[in-house]
Amino acid sequence: MTSDPTVPGDSPFRTEPSTRDEAPQFVLPLVVRVERAAPPARTDALETAARAVLVILGDERSAGEGEWAEAMRDWQDARIRKVVRRARGAEWRRAEALPGITVTGKSAEVRVFPPVPLDGWPKELAKLQVSGTDLDDPEPPVDADPAAPVLWLNPELDMSAGKAMAQTGHAAQLAWWELSDEERAAWRDAGFPLAVRTAEPGHWGDLTSAGLPLVRDAGFTEIAPGSCTVVADHPALRRTPGA
Repeated sequence: MTSDPTVPGDSPFRTEPSTRDEAPQFVLPLVVRVERAAPPARTDALETAARAVLVILGDERSAGEGEWAEAMRDWQDARIRKVVRRARGAEWRRAEALPGITVTGKSAEVRVFPPVPLDGWPKELAKLQVSGTDLDDPEPPVDADPAAPVLWLNPELDMSAGKAMAQTGHAAQLAWWELSDEERAAWRDAGFPLAVRTAEPGHWGDLTSAGLPLVRDAGFTEIAPGSCTVVADHPALRRTPGA
């Protein structure tokens, strides 16, 4: 039976030991295409990675008796781990040949794969590099649509693009868990629109205290354990003041 990931005491992102540590550990692989001549824009890569996580969560193969359902359940019963690697040229073509889903943004391509054991990566993915995902935005992102879901990055943290892609994926997943079936279906049918933006320092405190889904990093890479990295601000989850 899958535990309820929305219960705060059993959060997959708590730094303290929990029952999730006793379960077999899995990881969700994401591969971003980074060609030397045409790397994707950073913000588009983050948004595309978040959508890729949502796409596999909402895919019929991930539910019921689907071919990925058991792996998805095992992964969600343990710590929720995501690893982003990069590929180009022949590496990308080999990755595309494996079971998974490619999600395309304006300039980014991200392929998401069913979860695998921590020590059981397919050889085609195990060879790919985690480093080399330091991406830039050619132009500053435009203001996010206030009516659309926004994944707000902590303005005080300096994360590589690969790390930030994993974190925005976590935030999107937390939002997905908190939505009703009807709200999930509406989001999926709309193509999972969302934006990723860095919060203004003065706004960040309000976001973290608004009761919205909040990612606290486990501290395996780059940043300190317990750091708040992303807030998922989905319109359906916004609280009415005084409610």
